[in-house]
Amino acid sequence: MTSLDATDARLLLQLSDHPRATGVELAGRLGLSRNTVQARLSRWEAAGVLGSFDRLIDRRALGYPLAAYVATRVDQHRLDDVVDALAGIPEVVEVSGMTGEVDLSVRVVARDADDLYRLTGQILEIPGVERTNMALVMRELVGPRMAPLLERLAGE
Repeated sequence: MTSLDATDARLLLQLSDHPRATGVELAGRLGLSRNTVQARLSRWEAAGVLGSFDRLIDRRALGYPLAAYVATRVDQHRLDDVVDALAGIPEVVEVSGMTGEVDLSVRVVARDADDLYRLTGQILEIPGVERTNMALVMRELVGPRMAPLLERLAGE
């Protein structure tokens, strides 16, 4: 993974505020050369620094007003198979490996309560899943964000 510096952070903050800005526009806003901006953007793309566009899409606009976290315990010998099966469910939007009592934290989205019930049943049917416990997201209070960390790195 590439290490970022203060100039990178300033550029990423500008890109976050103005995602459709061209390299020339970003360079002008920051007092950098266009080549510097383009080289950094290319380096980040190659290193996987920038996430995918789909993270920015609001699930509600796609018809999925409900979100939940499904704490999942699995047979450790089948972990890879469980993760592969979860990745095959479109409504599973994120899976994180955890320490402690829970092996996987599975974030799902659903159209309604019946759809959520169907999803949890589908997860439980995966060979290797031993137990689940669901927590419904009532309100997203602090969304995914990197700006405070970028601001710190940029020295703002």
